[in-house]
Amino acid sequence: MSHYYLFETAIGWAGLAWADKGLIAAHLPERDKETVRASFRRRAPGATEAEPTPEVAGLAEGIRALMRGEKADLSGARIDFARVPEFNSKVYEITRKIPAGETLTYGDIAMKLGSKLLAQQVGAALGQNPWPIVVPCHRVTAANGKLGGFTARGGADTKLRLLEIEGAAAAAQAKAAQAKPARNAADPKQPRLL
Repeated sequence: MSHYYLFETAIGWAGLAWADKGLIAAHLPERDKETVRASFRRRAPGATEAEPTPEVAGLAEGIRALMRGEKADLSGARIDFARVPEFNSKVYEITRKIPAGETLTYGDIAMKLGSKLLAQQVGAALGQNPWPIVVPCHRVTAANGKLGGFTARGGADTKLRLLEIEGAAAAAQAKAAQAKPARNAADPKQPRLL
């Protein structure tokens, strides 16, 4: 039997779904509560809306704290990793240990898994993360101060907003990189590509 719980945060409605073995899904904050509810109906068929267990209530409060800009630690949440491939599970275990306000790159995680050549697979695994915020995939960035992708609604803008709320230095770096003016093709000082 699985259940889900919807709750309001400082930036919108979020949700958690769980079963006997732990958390089965999480949903990032949205403006509309019904969007979150519909997500769980799709992602956790058969789950019923319910009052949270004490464990889930504590996790929800941790997410609320993070969305207020506080440094909450969700790394102890019980998650049902049997629902994902083994490689993804390894990526998520590393990712969930990244503290609020800090980041790792896809390459950093790949190296922890044994080879920098796994960076693309790390990105693919994070794109399939069923537990955003709890497994904080927004804290994983590309190299050279770039944000990298983010599959949640709003894409990289949502990732940037979450990093800004947490006060991550990567957010400031990404904003600075975005603010750099584009090269002017008519400027003779700029190299021309043929």
